[in-house]
Amino acid sequence: MNSGILEVSGLEKHFGGVYVTCNVNFSMQEGEQSAIIGPNGAGKSTFMNLLTGYHRPDAGKVVFAGRDITGMPPHRVVRCGISRAFQVSSIFGRMTVGDNVRAAVQAQMRVTFRLFASARRLGAEETERVLALCGLLAKRDLMAGELAQGDKKRLELAIALAGRPRLLFLDEPTAGMSIEEARSTMELVDRLNRELKLTVLFTEHDMGIVFNHARRLTLLHRGAIVVQGTPEEVRANATAQKVYLGEHHL
Repeated sequence: MNSGILEVSGLEKHFGGVYVTCNVNFSMQEGEQSAIIGPNGAGKSTFMNLLTGYHRPDAGKVVFAGRDITGMPPHRVVRCGISRAFQVSSIFGRMTVGDNVRAAVQAQMRVTFRLFASARRLGAEETERVLALCGLLAKRDLMAGELAQGDKKRLELAIALAGRPRLLFLDEPTAGMSIEEARSTMELVDRLNRELKLTVLFTEHDMGIVFNHARRLTLLHRGAIVVQGTPEEVRANATAQKVYLGEHHL
């Protein structure tokens, strides 16, 4: 059995008197690809923010690869091997695709530079690797702002992969995409999970995407986990049907 890479216990967060995360216990095995689902306001974004350091929990613990990262700021969480993509766009539209990835690679290398021209040589090999992984080598010299939506998502994924993370969080990875773009993007995510043994956790409203690409599901409702299991188990669960899945006619 694979070793556990993420262990969350008793996680809680409230804003004022309202609890948005309630005693959440959650774990992932290394190499797993799972999804967090739930209605709007269920607490999915807050849960992700707690795991990545954008919010500090009021109670509970987050352990990643045996290290307590509870309450660490985002930049330290990234250094530990966790990346997040597809939230607010992190690309620079007036830079080329290659320069966007190179900047992310250099940031992960903790490179500080004054002259951009000399910095271009730094991290070149890693930049090539990431561009190739995400199918962007042929588009490296295009301006990022001119890319189609699907390619922008690929670029955001490439930026997230620049630090060679062990755990990747994806926020709504197919939002705003055509059916073909969504299919292509999730095939890429599947390949990265399979070939790199990258652990992936994503949120997604498209239940077709969820049931076709996640091997385990966690349903959040009012900040608490109400159902966990395989897609088949969750699909057949009466509580899941009542709380969320019924509206999707699955």
